[in-house]
Amino acid sequence: MDVFTQIIVSGLTLGAMYAISTVGLSLVYGSLNMLNMAHGGILTIGGYAAYAVSQQWGWPPVFGFLAALVVGAAVGLLIFVATAWPLLSSKNFETNIFIATIGVGAVFENIVLKLFGPYAKPQPLNIAGGIKIGAVLVPYQNISILVVAVVMMILVALLLQRSRTGRAIRATAQNRDAARLMGVNVVRVYAQVLALSGALAAVSGVMISSLATLSPTMGGDPMLKAFIICVVAGLGNTYGAVAAAVVIGLIEASTQYVLGVRFGFALLLLLVIAVLIWRPSGIFGKSRVVRL
Repeated sequence: MDVFTQIIVSGLTLGAMYAISTVGLSLVYGSLNMLNMAHGGILTIGGYAAYAVSQQWGWPPVFGFLAALVVGAAVGLLIFVATAWPLLSSKNFETNIFIATIGVGAVFENIVLKLFGPYAKPQPLNIAGGIKIGAVLVPYQNISILVVAVVMMILVALLLQRSRTGRAIRATAQNRDAARLMGVNVVRVYAQVLALSGALAAVSGVMISSLATLSPTMGGDPMLKAFIICVVAGLGNTYGAVAAAVVIGLIEASTQYVLGVRFGFALLLLLVIAVLIWRPSGIFGKSRVVRL
């Protein structure tokens, strides 16, 4: 029972961190048809923004968290203005923006490396202590990550379902031409989606670095896993991405306990291959029928 509790706690914590990062990635793809390869760079910048405000400036940790949100949103908006917007009218937008954001991600990594150095640093946004469930000590940090993830997911859901901005985002994702004809400012929607995605990635960066450490290359692994979750759920399916993130977090935690840490990522790759063979559009995705 104690082993089961430990796996559930670890799996839910991993799933919560993955979910926040994956939702931002899925929103961008669903709205712009854009794979943002700089997503991991934003995640890293968010973690370091919280570190700078809390550790170097000496402000309370809550200001570090808010700083990560603001900086992440600003970086997402910068990617839109400097990269996505100029390429929107290009013939091969999806390919061009994929390549361009790889370069942007490399620039972000080098900026962090220049400002903070190559050595790992502890994230000050960490809550000490924990509660005991049986013989298992559940750290308060894990609980806080779960709470923050649930709150963020509820806020994103309310934004998408109850606000005018959310309706515009959903309309653009369904059919951008029809949305434009109905008076939706599609360019503004794109900017809002990238800013929201950047804020979510930054929060995920703070969470991940609070359990591990900060490093200039820390965003690579979470971004890759976010892509895996997007593929499993179905590219552009936001709610499916959340469910897939939780399930994959539990699978990864179980695999790491039973087989060892090095087999966790390998199993995720096998899962992606199985999904692509069984349902190429993803578990929650919908196949498109094109009539010629």
